[in-house]
Amino acid sequence: MKMDNNIEEHDTLGEDHIGTSADTPLRNDAFTLSDSEKIDIIKDDVRHILETLGLDLTDDSLSGTPNRVAKMFVNEIFGGLDPKKKPKASTFDNKYKYGEMLVEKNITVYSTCEHHLLPIVGRAHIAYISNGTVVGLSKMNRVVDYYAKRPQVQERLTIQVVKALQEVLNTDDVACVIDAKHLCVNSRGIRDIESSTVTSEFGGKFKEESTRREFLDYIKLETKF
Repeated sequence: MKMDNNIEEHDTLGEDHIGTSADTPLRNDAFTLSDSEKIDIIKDDVRHILETLGLDLTDDSLSGTPNRVAKMFVNEIFGGLDPKKKPKASTFDNKYKYGEMLVEKNITVYSTCEHHLLPIVGRAHIAYISNGTVVGLSKMNRVVDYYAKRPQVQERLTIQVVKALQEVLNTDDVACVIDAKHLCVNSRGIRDIESSTVTSEFGGKFKEESTRREFLDYIKLETKF
């Protein structure tokens, strides 16, 4: 059905959570501005939003909010948009000749839903089977953190983590499961505080039922947030 205006159409598309790509949708000029320039612009935008809502920004509690929010957006919760911050995941020879599955589970996920800019909070579970190289355990956590620090869709985040580790490890045998709460569901709309969202991406040998089942048995998805 044709919408009467663009605003209504965009609202409807947003509620449908339409995905477009496994890549984060960035403009070609995304990095033309410096971080400090972005902070200055966002600060003014946040000030305008708060003033539009009717808040008095001369109040001591609110006067610094635009600057705090702008710095948080650029330096913290959306810092993963900057490719210069991508973690360097050094690999090492698998000298132990360990050929079984390696699982890193209960990796903390803090991300932001790109539809309402509300938090996504949960756990990621990663596994891989070495193809001759291994990666430092903390690097898997850092990869998750990097891709989580951007406006996200959980499905995309799951795929991005797997693709990044497949590239680092030079193997398709990587899997990731994320179990997370979305505050756009928990704190607004239906306001269901109990539900969580589970996404998965299985590559290489993890597409085989027995290998996938072994991984899922290890993590058991009994995470509490």
